[in-house]
Amino acid sequence: TIPNSVTSIGNEAFEDCTSLTSITIPNSVTSIGNEAFEDCTNLTSVNIPDSVTSIGWRAFKGCTNLTSVTIPDSVTGIGNHAFQGCTSLTSITIPDSVTKIGWDAFYGCTSLTSVTIPDSVTSIEDHAFEGCTSLTSVRLPKNVKIGTDAFKNTKVKL
Repeated sequence: TIPNSVTSIGNEAFEDCTSLTSITIPNSVTSIGNEAFEDCTNLTSVNIPDSVTSIGWRAFKGCTNLTSVTIPDSVTGIGNHAFQGCTSLTSITIPDSVTKIGWDAFYGCTSLTSVTIPDSVTSIEDHAFEGCTSLTSVRLPKNVKIGTDAFKNTKVKL
């Protein structure tokens, strides 16, 4: 449990903490840094509070037991590689506040079956959902820019 006096989780703060199974992030935290929880392979769920506005690149990359993530309405962008290789993640709801989904953001999330992308998203970067081999359903905004191979090796037909 992180105390309320903390306002940001720094780069690589918990990287490779393979024994970490859960984390309580207080409402005082406004940013989750680059690689903050990368390769925390036993982390199973994360509830990101409404105070967080940014999720850094590779923040949860390689968290192979992560099954559930709540992204609050305060987040405006999902960083490059943010959830790459989270092979146990089954679904994700992206809030209306998000405008950009970064490169490789959900690359290789092989258990991901559905994604709802709100109309606020204007850009889905290269390889964002590539390798999500169980992904069969995606709802896309009308005027979204879709990067190279964003849905490669999925069951989604664009």
